[in-house]
Amino acid sequence: MSSKKFNTSRKEMEKILREETVGYLGLSMDGRPYVVPLNYGYVEGKILFHGALTGKKLDYLKANPQVCFTVGRQAGQVVRHPQGALCHVENDSVICYGLARTVEDLEERRQILTSFNRCFQPDAAEITLEAASKCCAIEINITEMTGRQQRKLEHTYWRYSFEE
Repeated sequence: MSSKKFNTSRKEMEKILREETVGYLGLSMDGRPYVVPLNYGYVEGKILFHGALTGKKLDYLKANPQVCFTVGRQAGQVVRHPQGALCHVENDSVICYGLARTVEDLEERRQILTSFNRCFQPDAAEITLEAASKCCAIEINITEMTGRQQRKLEHTYWRYSFEE
């Protein structure tokens, strides 16, 4: 077991999730991994994203709805360091684990796509039912998330379970 001390607050992880716009969705089907970058929104313990109505991502999600989703950012510059010195880059990351579902109900899909758009533009108009019918909406219900922040060679670790 790791000797890391975890903070159980989700506040900092949610802040990172709200500030970033690109994440990486990890999927698995028949023992084959697949990771895809995508734009996302974070709303109330859920990751929201959209896509085509058919494709590899949906095939993987239908085969196995258990997913991993991660965001990361470099908060400082990589600097030269003498040989033998510690390598250090200030950074933040969050890893979310959960279950993804494709939203089939058209009215619910419209609401989720509107919420997704409002993560980027708070005053975005409501999505129409016609527009929602042409686009897939996916929601990840996060069950657990972990995070890490590194500043000046000091690490802060977070872990939060939505199931406890």
